Amino acid sequence: MPQTLAPAVAADGTVLPRSRRLLRAVAVVACLPYLTLKTAWVAGSHVGIPAGSPLLDHGTETVVANVLTVLMDCAVIVLALLLTRPWGLRVPAWLLAAPMWVATGLLAPIMAGYPLQLLVRALGGSAAGTSGGGDEPFLHEWVFAVVYTGFIVQGLALGALFALYARDRWGHLWRGRMWDLPAGPAGRAQRATAVAAAVLALFPLALRIVWACGGTTGLSAGVVADRGGDFHVLESLYVVYLLAAVTGGVLLAFRRAPALPVRVPLVLAGVGSGAVACWGGWMAAAALLSSGDPADRPTELMLLTYAGQMTVGLLVATVGARFLAARAARAVKRPVT
Repeated sequence: MPQTLAPAVAADGTVLPRSRRLLRAVAVVACLPYLTLKTAWVAGSHVGIPAGSPLLDHGTETVVANVLTVLMDCAVIVLALLLTRPWGLRVPAWLLAAPMWVATGLLAPIMAGYPLQLLVRALGGSAAGTSGGGDEPFLHEWVFAVVYTGFIVQGLALGALFALYARDRWGHLWRGRMWDLPAGPAGRAQRATAVAAAVLALFPLALRIVWACGGTTGLSAGVVADRGGDFHVLESLYVVYLLAAVTGGVLLAFRRAPALPVRVPLVLAGVGSGAVACWGGWMAAAALLSSGDPADRPTELMLLTYAGQMTVGLLVATVGARFLAARAARAVKRPVT
């Protein structure tokens, strides 16, 4: 007896719309180039790696980093399935929100930064900050084009899937405007956390502004020598994400701008905190585990900047999480009419 394939099913048990199936397929396919390259490198291939690349000088470190990033990209596939399969609705909120926050934080600067870097290059800017310089190229340019394009597609597809999933499951938590929230500011702990984040952000924000504007205070000799237009684009983006995180956290904690839709400060806090926390943590970890040329190792000020922005991101994320938890609790207690 011939068998037919069952239609895809959404998290609520209904047939999954074709648009979501397409987004899921796009997210999964966009992971394949990166996974293929990384797997090849782990297996010993040098495809895409020039002969003079520093990657060839750190065998064990490179393998460990490649395995870790393969697992991280596989997590994107798991998230795409989670957001479109029936069992996805049964996953605890924190178990979905945490990896989505990390994915958003890691992908958002790439999604914004790579197109801007291409624009800067088209206008005559240097690409040294991305490729590792002309004397010792880090990777062939086509690798960045393939990998970063894949990341952008992953981010767009995964972000759309999460927005649709979150709207269905938690849409009531960010409907309305700030004036719909209970009168007065949030709890004392939230206000204190938002203020602490704003104060701590001043240090990494000041240094990122200096570096974006061409200053070299606190930079290692290797970074100074290798700066280009790409470097300044990324530093400018870190300034934007720090400001977004702090602004979102303060708005949520102090309930200012009553006419503002609730989702605006939530997006600012969520994306901003993820970007500064995850990239701050990633750069700090990479610096601590690095054993390369001393001139390329981050200075103490650079490490403090990474740690500072990571702390700011975690504090703002805490403000956002407490805000959503409070709204969810009020929604449960609201009497049925």
